[in-house]
Amino acid sequence: MIDIDYQSRIPIYVQIVNEIEKCIIHGKLKPGDQMLSIRELASELGINPNTVKKSYAELENKNIIRSVSTKGTFITSRIEEIVQNKINQSLELIKKEVEELKMLGLNETDIMERIK
Repeated sequence: MIDIDYQSRIPIYVQIVNEIEKCIIHGKLKPGDQMLSIRELASELGINPNTVKKSYAELENKNIIRSVSTKGTFITSRIEEIVQNKINQSLELIKKEVEELKMLGLNETDIMERIK
């Protein structure tokens, strides 16, 4: 379910966060689904449990997951917010790239034609 690129410059904990967000957006994980324990996921990925713990802390800070004492960690019901945040992040990246293309001499019409 989670693909990690061990050669990437992106920290592994960030890759885990991104992969879990993708799973939620694509419906592989749904509100109320229980996550693997930190140790289980670390074992599955062959990484240090502290790395998974850092990922889970980041996801909890983003209100994507919540930990329930003695029960486990679960996906929250805020999927629409997660999707909107991802859309906004993607649009920001696109805006930056469009500005870069404009600085290289393309106008918006040229950019849109080439994208199509």
